[in-house]
Amino acid sequence: MKFITVYIGNNKIELSNSILGKESVTVNDAVVSEKSSIFGTDHHFTINEDGIDANCTLTTGMGFNGVVIDLYKNGKPIIQSSKFNSANLSMVFAFIILLWVIFN
Repeated sequence: MKFITVYIGNNKIELSNSILGKESVTVNDAVVSEKSSIFGTDHHFTINEDGIDANCTLTTGMGFNGVVIDLYKNGKPIIQSSKFNSANLSMVFAFIILLWVIFN
């Protein structure tokens, strides 16, 4: 299932995710990164803009409102989600479980 499409110059970047947690990133319909993920992962790839390669990082994660996505080109943000990432979410769940253990 396609999750998001982003256009940077003449490049079309798409993120897709399967029901089993396999994420795929395509640039101009060519797969540039595939990873299995439950709580999110980083995808590193390059795009070509007018003959110059640009390094990109697409990060997925889970937040309170669902999936969060960050996209950086040469270290500069193109898309930035809220800073509440999957590591923070895991800490909140661990804290809730700890409270439940203490008070039960």
